[in-house]
Amino acid sequence: MQAPTRNEANAAGLNSRRLAELASGLPGATAVFRRYRLDFCCGGDATLEEAAQKRGISSRQIERELQQLDAAAPLALPDNPAELIGFIVSRYHDVHRQELPELIVLATKVEQRHRDHPDVPAGLAALLEDMLVELQAHMSKEETILFPLMRANPGALLAPPLSRMREEHEDHGRMLQRLHMLTHDLELPAGACNTWHALHAGLHKFTDDLMEHLHAENNVLFPKFEG
Repeated sequence: MQAPTRNEANAAGLNSRRLAELASGLPGATAVFRRYRLDFCCGGDATLEEAAQKRGISSRQIERELQQLDAAAPLALPDNPAELIGFIVSRYHDVHRQELPELIVLATKVEQRHRDHPDVPAGLAALLEDMLVELQAHMSKEETILFPLMRANPGALLAPPLSRMREEHEDHGRMLQRLHMLTHDLELPAGACNTWHALHAGLHKFTDDLMEHLHAENNVLFPKFEG
């Protein structure tokens, strides 16, 4: 009998493994999870099978796609805490601050110009404004208090403040769910104008970025300081 390949061996029992474990240990898994809208950041404690059942889909196809990934490929996230913090700030914090205000402008224009359209995302601009306020406050706490503490004490146990950060991440996740509901799962209606197209392109990037952002903190950075 032919021995299993390394990928097949590494993928054995994927259905019973937690999404957070797969997302942080299998390069490329997060892209697969995003495609099937599996919550690997705030819902990372669920197993692959549990998450698929919650979405009403079979885990078999997802498992097959994960088995095709190269488990030996380098992970995209730095392992060193200080380097990882720097990456999170530059790749996600700074980008959210830059891109969210423009998405608010675009959402406002779409809502005003197409207020009579049956698929108009009414309330989206207000939601994005709330997300910007919440994210700015959250990121400020991380950058001024939590991250400096982590840099100064790489081996510290910081479970209480991290528990609060995880709660705020769950709030961000609920806002993402609301965003998907308002935009019909980011589906553009037929004949959408250029502004609507630009809005949805930006929303796709923002939602992907925020999922990866929360994953980098919940599943990779925070566990280093939780024992």
